[in-house]
Amino acid sequence: MWRRRSPPSGPTAPVNVLRVTADTNIFVSGLNFAGTPRQILNLAESGAIRLAVSDVILDEVTRVLRREKFGWPQAEIDRALTQISRFAEHVEPTQRVDAITEDPTDDRILECAVASRSEYLVTGDHHLLKLGQFGGTKIVKPADFLEIQAQAGRGR
Repeated sequence: MWRRRSPPSGPTAPVNVLRVTADTNIFVSGLNFAGTPRQILNLAESGAIRLAVSDVILDEVTRVLRREKFGWPQAEIDRALTQISRFAEHVEPTQRVDAITEDPTDDRILECAVASRSEYLVTGDHHLLKLGQFGGTKIVKPADFLEIQAQAGRGR
């Protein structure tokens, strides 16, 4: 179901596009509600940012969307994952991260950020936000990222 998307290259490749990893909560919120997370997905879809995703993140998105709270049927989940695959760059993390003892599943998000060399990790998760930065990746809330992205866009 997942097709790898190669990043744009050649003369049509965007320059200075921010590389971003989004936590599962950004995908789930963006797919279910209007607001800041949806704006971030829209930026990725338009090519204004380069959004990275891994199989682990997509699996977690699937699990959450199936929960009673959201109750998405599998056909709708498949459509959403296909849509995401059209604008997100698939990465396969090779470096294991063990940075968050309170919730080791958050380490999988960091692994995606490392593998994609993301400049920003966008999340609402307090364990990740508490880190502030991991390696070269700044960890920010969605609203803060939109401000950063808007400033970066004006600087071009």
